[in-house]
Amino acid sequence: MSDEQTSDNRPGAGVVGWPVAHSKSPLIFAHWFAQTGIAGSYSRFAMPPEGFAEAFRALPKAGLRGVNVTLPHKLAALEAADEASAAARAIGAANTICFAADGRIFADNTDGYGFIENLRAGAPTWSANAGPALVLGAGGAARAVIHALLEAGAPAIRLANRTGDKAEALAEHFGPCVEVVDWTARATATGGAATIVNATSLGMTGNPALELSLDDAPATALVCDIVYTPLETPLLTAARARGLTTVDGLGMLLHQARPGFQAWFGADPAVTPALRRAVLGKPGLEGQP
Repeated sequence: MSDEQTSDNRPGAGVVGWPVAHSKSPLIFAHWFAQTGIAGSYSRFAMPPEGFAEAFRALPKAGLRGVNVTLPHKLAALEAADEASAAARAIGAANTICFAADGRIFADNTDGYGFIENLRAGAPTWSANAGPALVLGAGGAARAVIHALLEAGAPAIRLANRTGDKAEALAEHFGPCVEVVDWTARATATGGAATIVNATSLGMTGNPALELSLDDAPATALVCDIVYTPLETPLLTAARARGLTTVDGLGMLLHQARPGFQAWFGADPAVTPALRRAVLGKPGLEGQP
């Protein structure tokens, strides 16, 4: 089940996914172990969808304090848990799991927290209540983004997705503050938007770019792309060319990991430029993001 050794006396956690070898979470936790002086362990657990619930519920017996959950298991992890946070229930998925001493499983979702903390760190003057937000996408990431924006005070969400039915289902889930915009009208929907978020995989390495004209976007708009491979997506390049404030997606990954580290290892780690460099594999590039 795990592709790494976990059988030692160190307090342990890990990440569950299928596949999971690509996960950058071990890099994050290794940096924080060094930063805090905690002798912890963090492993990858490759779990196929078949038989996931049984394998997942066996993890507490391995002496782990908890796990992060990545694709495609975020919904299944929520369903397999004994308890869940309000955020996990509202988003409909779990990415941070805590194991109690009696084996009970508590599910949380910190993706929305990571998204908002990334915006606040990357654009300190940004405020969710400055105006409506345009969110592109209707998958799990979009659910977390919408929930977080509404919780942070966004007055309305304009939601555009290539598959209209998925957008309609999401709007029904979150209520009247979410308005579905036809995918072909996404550029027009940037007009008056205070926050513009790409929560699709468009622009990710190996995928087509997101085609989105920003001509109608206000000069004060913030543009965020949750894609972080590459860090500089075509959307962010276009936004910078117009002088708009931009925030890349790496910080969301880093910040969403903090609550798990706090819960499992009892310390509050910092998201720093050094952590970004470590995760990007560029530890020697001082002063670079």
